Amino acid sequence: MSKFNTVKHKTLNKLGHVAFKMELKEKLITEVLTSFFSEGKFYGDNSLEIVKDLRQIIKIDPKFIANLAIYARKEFHLRSISQVIAGELANDVQGKKYVRRVLNEIVERVDDIAEILSYYLNVYGKPIPNSLKKGLSDCFLRFDEFSFAKYNREKQIKLKDIVNLVHPKPNSLEQSSMFKRLLEDKLTTPFTWEAVLSSEGNNKETWGKLIESNKLGYMAILRNLRNIIKAEPDNINMVYEVLENENRVKKSKQLPFRYYSAYKVLSNEGLGTSKIYDVLENAIRHSTRNVDKLKGKTFISTDVSGSMSYNVSKKSDMTCGEIGTLLMAIANSICDESITSTFDTKFKITPLAAGNGIISNAKSIKQTWGGTDISLPIRYLLDNRVYVDRIIILSDNEINRGYDRLCQDLIDEYRAKVNSNVWVHAIDLVGYGTQQFKGEKVNVIAGWNEKILEFIPNVENGLSNIKDIIEDYYFKEELKSII
Repeated sequence: MSKFNTVKHKTLNKLGHVAFKMELKEKLITEVLTSFFSEGKFYGDNSLEIVKDLRQIIKIDPKFIANLAIYARKEFHLRSISQVIAGELANDVQGKKYVRRVLNEIVERVDDIAEILSYYLNVYGKPIPNSLKKGLSDCFLRFDEFSFAKYNREKQIKLKDIVNLVHPKPNSLEQSSMFKRLLEDKLTTPFTWEAVLSSEGNNKETWGKLIESNKLGYMAILRNLRNIIKAEPDNINMVYEVLENENRVKKSKQLPFRYYSAYKVLSNEGLGTSKIYDVLENAIRHSTRNVDKLKGKTFISTDVSGSMSYNVSKKSDMTCGEIGTLLMAIANSICDESITSTFDTKFKITPLAAGNGIISNAKSIKQTWGGTDISLPIRYLLDNRVYVDRIIILSDNEINRGYDRLCQDLIDEYRAKVNSNVWVHAIDLVGYGTQQFKGEKVNVIAGWNEKILEFIPNVENGLSNIKDIIEDYYFKEELKSII
């Protein structure tokens, strides 16, 4: 009998089916690590719920929230949600003392400064806390004129308005002169790919010039790959060299689905030769190279139901279901041996050879968009007495048919009949705040990149889980006063 399968641990999911309640910190982790803030989800935008949970935990454990902001930015490369967390910390008496150091860690681009301040003003208005002013002032001192000019755009809050508000203290005469030019709108016009493309046109010569200049950043290349290939510049091989360079891949901090999205756009339009598809496969393999191998036999099943059909952001053509299949393909590539499958209201084994490309494996899996029955993968293992060392389920956990109890009951049955030591790793791809698995040898994690797979061997070997890592990620002890 499950230790946790009692009334006090139960709740209902979005569709009224029974689920486990999540402990508040674990719930917030799943919400934050699966969030491009204010982007819609299949069952609605949960931004207000994220903010409510943030505010509740800040009052009792601001250190955890400060660590979560930095962890989300550094490890999962999530900008908007880390900006929101910084704004919420700044507004709370308990959180203010962390703000200055948090900003130092999460502000990686000039426009982060304006976004954080905009969030605070839109939600709380004036006055602006000193902790936020000091932190933003520090951030101004880290950027050069090119960076300021690049992001000096006509928005709700201009950079010069922020300078007048936070009064950064220049470290040199040169920096003082630069701030003066910023205030007078006399910054040197930067050489950027956007400006060149706008003035000279989207053509072979322009792209050739941009590639030769080495001014195209990694993300700019990835996002413009379609246009670059269509233009057919003579030096396109330089683009391929950049994309599959292992050091550039690691420094770029791209979420794996960015490579899948580029691959998808090109293949849908029939663009490029085998060279670019090999390049993208090499790049995504480089990005996952540091994940430890999963020993033994692994069973992986990903949710391809209708609730996984929404796009992860307004600017992306990637659905949550496609991220699930991509993560399954990545997991498959690091297993000694695996059984891969999908489920909605039907269950299907989808064999993937580990030697195939990660992206091509993911693209081979059909999204069927039916209902959601997470019990099906576990029933398959039970009915066929399939022995596995671990079970990985990728889903939004919104079971809506086929089962009127918790899926953990089936895991308990599997342990009694097949393998008493099986591990269950439930990867939450949406963060609605409920789960189907709980108890010993159950690991609930969330996110959209290969980092989540690192927790599988760590947890199984008795090391830290994702919550433990976040608890002491940057701040080891609670701060006593505002810095």
